[in-house]
Amino acid sequence: MAKQKSDESPVQALERLTRLIRAGEHVGDLNPAQWGALRYLSRCNRFSNSPAALTRYLGATKGTISQSLIALERKGLVEKSGRPGEARSVALTLTAEGEKRLAGDPWNVIDVLLDPAGGKGRRKFAAVLGNLLDALTVSRGLPSFGVCATCRYFREGGAPDDVKGKHWCLNYEEPVTRTEAEKICASHDPA
Repeated sequence: MAKQKSDESPVQALERLTRLIRAGEHVGDLNPAQWGALRYLSRCNRFSNSPAALTRYLGATKGTISQSLIALERKGLVEKSGRPGEARSVALTLTAEGEKRLAGDPWNVIDVLLDPAGGKGRRKFAAVLGNLLDALTVSRGLPSFGVCATCRYFREGGAPDDVKGKHWCLNYEEPVTRTEAEKICASHDPA
């Protein structure tokens, strides 16, 4: 197949690209909101695996998220459990089947298509998209959902002798493991 060059503006190209990928999210038994929930739950930390945080992250309605979680739970892809010490709070986790399903994520095609760009091209692309996302979230007053290393509440090595994690979150007053520190948080406040 011959390569095509788009004569669309960057905004038009991004809009069409996302629409084409979203159309691919309707294949099989999942819809875009359910795919979004699976992606989010695979990337969030233990402080952010709640229906409320998922709702804020996806910019969806409570009803959409509620129905999506009911469907994902019924399909055996997500589990709900109580959060220790919080009687009315729900913690969401992916099941092994949910993790496996993410291997077929329709958005994975972007990683494949970015391969020819190489490391430098990927970093430039990530920087442009990151700047756009930051500007949009700030202009709309939305939460940033960043990782610990870029949060003002994070103290690297702040709990060196704690078996629960060597880092510390000042917001939650909890130790944080290295793995958790690499996940997104609903309480992220840019440093």
